[in-house]
Amino acid sequence: MRSRPLPLFSTTSIRRTGLGIVSLATVLALAGCAGEPEADKTASEPGQSGVADAAYPVTIESCGRSTTLDAPPTRAVTLNQGATEVALALGVADQMAGTAYIDDQVADQWADAYAAVPVLSAEYPTGEEFLAAEPDFAYASYVSAFDREVAGTQDDLEGDGIATYLSPFGCEDKELRPAPSFDAVWDEIDTVGAAFGVPERAAELRTAQEDALAAVADEASGEGVTVLWYDSGTKTPLVGAGDGGPGLVIEATGAENIFADLEGSWADGNWEDVVEADPDVIVLVDAAWDAASAKREHLENDPVLSKLTAVAQGRLITIAYSESTPGVRMVDGARHLAEGIAALDLG
Repeated sequence: MRSRPLPLFSTTSIRRTGLGIVSLATVLALAGCAGEPEADKTASEPGQSGVADAAYPVTIESCGRSTTLDAPPTRAVTLNQGATEVALALGVADQMAGTAYIDDQVADQWADAYAAVPVLSAEYPTGEEFLAAEPDFAYASYVSAFDREVAGTQDDLEGDGIATYLSPFGCEDKELRPAPSFDAVWDEIDTVGAAFGVPERAAELRTAQEDALAAVADEASGEGVTVLWYDSGTKTPLVGAGDGGPGLVIEATGAENIFADLEGSWADGNWEDVVEADPDVIVLVDAAWDAASAKREHLENDPVLSKLTAVAQGRLITIAYSESTPGVRMVDGARHLAEGIAALDLG
C-alpha cells in the first residue's frame, strides 16, 4: 500500500497539517506602464501555450513568501496531484519538465497532456531526480515537497535560481491559512495562471467552476441528507471534518456532514458516533494508498457496521481522493456527490 503525501508526518497528521486551507495567494505586480512604447509591449513569439514575455516580471505570494518570475517558466516541475492538475487545467503542459506524486488517477480530460510530461517519481523524487529535470520553477501542494530530502527548501532552490510556489493550502504556518472556501481554491488558480503567463485561462477556468458549483447548489440534491465521509481506517475511522475539502464538497450539495463539528479538514471519528447517527449516505474515498473497495468490504463484513442503513441499502458513493483536496477537482467532487445522491432511492 502506498504511503500518503507528506512522509515527514504520521498518516493521521498528514491530513490535518498538509491539507488545511491556507493563505490567499495574490498577484502583486505586472510589468509595463501606460507610457511604455507600443513596440516594447509586443509579445515575443509564444510557444504552444500561447505564453508571451510581455507581462513579466510577475510577483506571486504564498505563505508569507514573495517570488518574482522574470519570464514564463519553461521547465516547471509540479509536486503532488493538486499542483499537477492545476497546471494541466491551465494548458501549460508544454512548459513542464516533470511531475511527481499522484494520489489516484489524473482526470480523463487531462490524461493526454499528463502523458506528455515526464514522471520523475511515483512518489516524491530525490533531490538528484528533481534537479536532473533542470527545473526553472517548482510548484507543490504540500510543504513536505520542499524538504531537503526531497526537492530542497524554497530558500535553497531560489538561491540556485529556481523559482518556487507552495500552494497556500499547504502552508506550514496555520496563522496564514484562510477560512476554507472554493474562492480560496480559485485564488490559487489565478496566481498560478499569472506565474505561467496565462491569466486569461485562469479567469476562464474560475468562471467555469463558479458556474458548475452554482448548478450543484441550485439542484440541492443533498438537502435533508446526512453523510459520512469515510477516508480510511478500520479501528478508528479517519473522516471528513468541518473545515476543509470534504466539508466544502458535502456542503455544496446541501447535505449534512455528520462530523461537521470536528475541526480541520480530516479528523479521527469513532464508529460509535457513526452508528448513532446512522447516516443516509456514506462516501468511500478512493486513493492509491486506500482503495474504496477495501472500505466497502470492511463495512459490509463488520457485524455492526453492516447493519447501518447506508450499508444495508447500498448507499455507498465512491469519490476520488483528489476530488476532495484543494485544486481544480473539488467542484467535480461536489458534482459527483450530488449525482450519486440523486441516483439513490432515499424515499
